[in-house]
Amino acid sequence: MGGTQSKEPIAGEKLLIERLRALEVKDDNEYVHVDEKAVVGTPKKFKAPWTAVSVNDIEHWEHELFQDPKNRLALSALSSADPKTVLTSRSTQIDDQQVFNVKIPFEGAPITNQRSSGRCWLFASTNVFRVALMKRHSLDKFELSQAYLFFYDKLEKANFFLEQILDTVNEPLDTRLVQTLLGSPVSDGGQWDMVYNLVNKYGLVPQVLYPDSFNAQNSGAINSIITTKLREDALQLRAMATSGTKAGMEMAAAKEKMMREIHLVLTLTLGPPPAPSTEFTWNYIDKNGCTKTLKTTPLDFAAELSTPKSIRITNSTVHDMFSLVNDPRNEYNTLLTVSRLGNIVGGRGITYVNVTMDVLKEACIKMLKEGLPIFFGSDVGKYSNSQSGIMDPSLIDYELGFNIRLGMSKSQRLMTGESAMTHAMVLTAVHVVGGQPVRWRVQNSWGTAAGTEGWFVMSDKWMDEFVYQAVVEPRFVSKEIRDILDMKPKVLPLWDPMGALA
Repeated sequence: MGGTQSKEPIAGEKLLIERLRALEVKDDNEYVHVDEKAVVGTPKKFKAPWTAVSVNDIEHWEHELFQDPKNRLALSALSSADPKTVLTSRSTQIDDQQVFNVKIPFEGAPITNQRSSGRCWLFASTNVFRVALMKRHSLDKFELSQAYLFFYDKLEKANFFLEQILDTVNEPLDTRLVQTLLGSPVSDGGQWDMVYNLVNKYGLVPQVLYPDSFNAQNSGAINSIITTKLREDALQLRAMATSGTKAGMEMAAAKEKMMREIHLVLTLTLGPPPAPSTEFTWNYIDKNGCTKTLKTTPLDFAAELSTPKSIRITNSTVHDMFSLVNDPRNEYNTLLTVSRLGNIVGGRGITYVNVTMDVLKEACIKMLKEGLPIFFGSDVGKYSNSQSGIMDPSLIDYELGFNIRLGMSKSQRLMTGESAMTHAMVLTAVHVVGGQPVRWRVQNSWGTAAGTEGWFVMSDKWMDEFVYQAVVEPRFVSKEIRDILDMKPKVLPLWDPMGALA
């Protein structure tokens, strides 16, 4: 994932922006408040005649539009550049500085780059894991192999998909469930519980031992090939299962052949990865210039995360950490899960503890004060600029440019498909004033050309509106919150926005 970088406005555009702001018109009478309660539940019967767009109306609208000098000026500005650039608030850019009074002492380096792939969740999670390993091995720069987890995630998702197809053979092909499964069999995205499944089964390796191939950095081609093949396989499995003539062994043999073909595609495009239980040799130079050698397996290397020498003194690094989410559509202090969402058959399912933003942020601040980085999920494309690295609801003033208000609540954006978790990143600092967070420091995975040498700043208001998830250790939340993990979860359908893979 990643956004196209914005360009700075030219001198003429800057002048137009200043004049446009001077001509700002506000008409509160035209703002329509959307009642959240009115858009849920059983709708009342209502029927209105369909009306076509009148050519005369269009001409009248245009005539009235340009009677206002502000709109004539806006035409010049907004038709010659990206509206997001033209309407960017200078004062917001000045306010959102990289200044923080609570910061973890060791953030990890270097800034990583997922390039043209949707592997943000693997970059965010390995950027969290590496901090402990860097301290253990006295490193100033280090990356874990994201491609290693990527390979096995693709392979496991292919198997998970084929099992889902067999499990739904009695469903018509055109049902929403089957079509959702077919829609994206092996997407690049994932969730924290999927990371746990991968690390638990396959472990971790240094990036130097399994670096990115071209297709890891540019995943579009292999995604297209594998998706087409799996859809074809799905039709074949459904036909075999419904024919009534194929024995279970024949079905199993057919599925194994399909999996071997997916393995072939992955191996030839990503390269053969280390086996999880086979020893590798890692030669490295520590921050003191000393040459070191480590012989271990991927599974044993991952197990180092829970040793006393690492910054995490329990096994909570992967096993015990869990997702707090803020989904105002659903009752707070409840457990949520998503039906049929996962990557490894027999692995841990996706679970979320739904809490208020105050609870989520309090846990994050406690973790940062303890020096621990935080994996979080958000809708990164909203009111953000990848070049400046600023995420703030006041960054882009659409009302000024178009005289419209985009006034949906967080809940309404989820209900209408306007927003969802689209990107995972890492929190490493927060600025707190009067006991309240003001802004947060974010480690992204879009390379050093984005933001401030790869670092972003997120206003607390943006966090309220567009952050949905933070992965925390149990000790940083109350017993009341921890006990929610033992509740029976509310099951959301596969197409629910909480099923979006960052």
